[in-house]
Amino acid sequence: MTPGAGEGPAAVPDTMDRSSSQGWFAEGVRLVLAPLVLLFSGFVTTDFLLSGVYTWPRTSRILALTLTVLILSYEFVYKEQRGRDGGLPRARKALVYSCMLPYGAGALALVALALLSGR
Repeated sequence: MTPGAGEGPAAVPDTMDRSSSQGWFAEGVRLVLAPLVLLFSGFVTTDFLLSGVYTWPRTSRILALTLTVLILSYEFVYKEQRGRDGGLPRARKALVYSCMLPYGAGALALVALALLSGR
């Protein structure tokens, strides 16, 4: 009796490899990519707000950046953590630590640089 497609021991490692690579990717996004993107976004958005130059091209860039950051935060951090066994508290904690704190740190970095330069 030969195992059919998707049956037997050969099918199990494929499934396990796929789930472990998805977990690795999700954690990589949450711990590396999202904080870096949000740190940069906080810096750029605060620069836009403090500069006082509100032209349409700059405004549209900031709106696109904000929309991109919101989608990244919701889809790849919040929903991914909520789908895991931790539920809502874990998802909120991941959102704060991976998204809100880096965004605030980027904004504070620009404010600190502006104060140091005497602007």
